[in-house]
Amino acid sequence: MGIEGVGARVARKEDKRFITGAGRYVDDMVVPGMKHAAFVRSPHAHAQIKKIDVKKAQDMPGVIGVLTGKELKADGIGNIICGWMIHSKDGSPMKMGAWSPLAFDRVRYVGDAVVIVVAETKGQARDAAEAVEITYKELKAVVDASRAMDKGAPQIHPEADNNLIFDWDIGNADDTAAAFEKAAHVVKMDIINNRLVPNAMEPRAALGHYDKAEDHYTCWTTSQNPHVARLVMSAFYNVAPENKLRVIAPDVGGGFGSKIYIYPEEIVCLWASKKTGVPVKWVADRTESFLTDAHGRDHHTHAEMAFDKDHKILGLKVETKANLGAYMSLFSSATPTYLYATLLSGQYNIPAIHANVKAIYTNTAPVDAYRGAGRPEATFVMERMMETAARQFGVSPAELRRKNFVTSFPHQTPVIMCYDAGDYAASLDAAMKASDYAGFAKRKAAAAKKGLLRGIGMSCYIEACGIAPSAAVGSLGAGVGLWESAEVRVNAVGTIEVLTGSHSHGQGHETTFAQLVNERFGVPLDSVSIVHGDTDKVQMGMGTYGSRSGAVGMSAIVKALDKVEAKAKKIAAHLLEADESDIVIENGALKVAGTDKHVPWFQMALAAYTAHNLPGGMEPGLKETAFYDPSNFTFPAGCYICEVEVDPETGMTEIVQFVAADDFGNIINPMIVEGQVHGGLAQGIGQALLEGAHYDNSGQLLTASYMDYTMPRAGDLPSFKVSTSNTPCPGNPLGIKGCGEAGAIGSPPAVINAITDAIGSNDLAMPATPSTVWAAIRATKH
Repeated sequence: MGIEGVGARVARKEDKRFITGAGRYVDDMVVPGMKHAAFVRSPHAHAQIKKIDVKKAQDMPGVIGVLTGKELKADGIGNIICGWMIHSKDGSPMKMGAWSPLAFDRVRYVGDAVVIVVAETKGQARDAAEAVEITYKELKAVVDASRAMDKGAPQIHPEADNNLIFDWDIGNADDTAAAFEKAAHVVKMDIINNRLVPNAMEPRAALGHYDKAEDHYTCWTTSQNPHVARLVMSAFYNVAPENKLRVIAPDVGGGFGSKIYIYPEEIVCLWASKKTGVPVKWVADRTESFLTDAHGRDHHTHAEMAFDKDHKILGLKVETKANLGAYMSLFSSATPTYLYATLLSGQYNIPAIHANVKAIYTNTAPVDAYRGAGRPEATFVMERMMETAARQFGVSPAELRRKNFVTSFPHQTPVIMCYDAGDYAASLDAAMKASDYAGFAKRKAAAAKKGLLRGIGMSCYIEACGIAPSAAVGSLGAGVGLWESAEVRVNAVGTIEVLTGSHSHGQGHETTFAQLVNERFGVPLDSVSIVHGDTDKVQMGMGTYGSRSGAVGMSAIVKALDKVEAKAKKIAAHLLEADESDIVIENGALKVAGTDKHVPWFQMALAAYTAHNLPGGMEPGLKETAFYDPSNFTFPAGCYICEVEVDPETGMTEIVQFVAADDFGNIINPMIVEGQVHGGLAQGIGQALLEGAHYDNSGQLLTASYMDYTMPRAGDLPSFKVSTSNTPCPGNPLGIKGCGEAGAIGSPPAVINAITDAIGSNDLAMPATPSTVWAAIRATKH
């Protein structure tokens, strides 16, 4: 490891522009002749559109165009699709209802886009949007998935009887039933995973530009995967042929999954640009983000776990109702199925598992992958169950987990996954030591003297990252492959450009990817540029989500570096009149091992392009491309321990200690990894204590601003104690596993386990607000 190579705590290169206000986001983009858009959105959760009158709006100052869904459909723009096919247990395909980018006959949630207004200024567009007159016939709405299938509930899509999208099974029901028949103990729980709003720092935005002279479209968008956006808008939405559509995702201020998807706005802005003859920009305000960004979580689960007399797990039964909102978003079907139920074995050796998932339409914002995407929901079920079981049995929660850990690898679970490597006891031991778990009783007694209730809870999570391989996910219904691409260009003076299909929106790729190059060739980080986010510059790639940029994106870069290294050594051997096998690369030079003969990196690069003295038959230049398709998921795992103090008079909870012990395999930049963990912990603690999206029975979002939706602040969080252990991943060349989602996956159950330990009640739903905790304390006294 050099001072800038793999394993070094290198400060992020990209932060200079971010902290000085020099970042370039979609809203910073200005195109000559650009105008501004505002959307007219449904104020009703469910209604028929009887009439749209745009005349008054068209006559307002600055208005260039007022466009409706009927015009959009007349121009052949397609419906928004879900990209992962799920079949119900009876073999029938999922029931995907029609989602027009502009609703023209019916609206299905508050915020559904109906009309776009294009005007000279944003203010004029918004004023004109207010003048559009729409006559609705309001219909009955349903917002709760557990009620949406009831007799008499409103039918949201004609394709989905009783609002059921699919009824899906995984595992073996007969084996699981047999395991329960011989159980000495059965633990049962009803568990709710609360709905969340992603709240990325930068709201979604789109700028569509149709160039009539070139018959070419450009879309600047807040996307985590611009190539997928171009593919889908071309192949399915008929916006433009792929070769005539450029998608650019510049600096993006956070995504957390919510910017994976292709939303109505970017489609409509591109279409509106052609219709009006001007570039069209739209930037969401925060209320639009609350209403229309894909929400996360929203599971209602009944779980049962069977144990033998020695407290070894025999089997697990899980029934989940997943609220997918009014429409199926791009990955929505995969989140509560293959990203959730396949992780229900947790870190434990469970011989038999059976899970049933019912996905259901409601009159709420669409629900899709949000930081962790199915794995937080699975971990919450498993770790609440394990903690509850330990309490019922009167045994140590740590030792119950330890007794049931998987200890031999590879380990095939009953629900598809094959865990390749891990040491779960090492993380447990590290967390217990860092938290002084053995000394908790003294701290509890000291808190009691102050009139406070002190509790401790743990969570042993596992997740699956870098979804793969493409053939496997294709067989499970994925509409695209999940490989990644890289191109490494060595320029004539030795500087290097890495073009990656991954996209950075806060992960620090410009630093960590450059560290790989430094480690390999010894060139300074400043001589390495990372290029991403532009479909005209970068080869086809699949983007960033599911903690895949390291395990998949960096692996593609390694493959390309291998090819560059091989050619560079051939050139150097020729220049130095040495055998290729004797060439080594050290400190920015190619050397003949055991001698002082060498050629500087830049000189070798220049030789590649002057082509005056190359080996016979070698092509000039030094540029290589690679595609990497993983052989398996990666499986980060860890143990989190949370300690809280609760004021019984107010229900206020303070996290007094939080310990995170993670196994991410090999680590490229420890400082960036720690930052990722900190951010994930903040989001997970936010879910556990503060955050929750709530609709009233008519479908109005009651938490549509920061006045009503509580985000975690610095004062809500402790100083985290984080550490890592390392069992390298055997499935990729770097041995890395992925770290971006772990904090959000493992932390919610640790927090809730700690609070329920403190108050002596197991009946506590997220978010554990002061009023909720206060009520739970009162309930235990009666």
